[in-house]
Amino acid sequence: MNHIRVTARALIIANEAVLLVEFDDESGLHYNLPGGGVDPGETIIEGLTREAKEEASVNIEVGPLVFVIECEPSKNSSWAGPVHGLHLIFDCQLSGKSRPQLPEHPDANQTAVKWVKLSELASVELLPHIADHIIEYSRSQTIESVFLEEPLKPERI
Repeated sequence: MNHIRVTARALIIANEAVLLVEFDDESGLHYNLPGGGVDPGETIIEGLTREAKEEASVNIEVGPLVFVIECEPSKNSSWAGPVHGLHLIFDCQLSGKSRPQLPEHPDANQTAVKWVKLSELASVELLPHIADHIIEYSRSQTIESVFLEEPLKPERI
C-alpha cells in the first residue's frame, strides 16, 4: 500500500537569520527547518507545534502556509527516505520567551539548533533544497509558487 508521509515545518526568520536543526548522519552534515511528521490523531498545526518543541525547544505561533514540497524518493536520490513525502512549510514566529536550543533528548543524529544568516544559507546543505526560495520569501514576504517538487535546482549551481 502506497501512502504519502505528511510533515509540517516551521520557517522562523529573525534578525536576518533562519532557525535550523542540524543533523550529522550517514549522508553527512545537513540542516532542516524545525518540524517533522504529523502523527495520526493530530492536526497539522498540532503536529508542527509539537515537533518544534521536540526538535528546537521552542513554542511557536503558526502563520500562513508558504511552501508545499513534494518529495518522491525515486526522483531525489531518497535523501528524504524511502517514503513519498509532502512537506508543508509555515511562516512561524517564536512565542513568549522561547529560546531555541538543543532539546534534552534530541533525535538520533541531531547535533545542534542554529540560527543561520540568510546571507550564508546558500552555503549549507538544507533539506529540502529551498534556500533560494527562503531568501526570496524573506525579501518580499511573497512567493511565486507555493507548490514545489524536489529535486529543486538551486539557481547558484
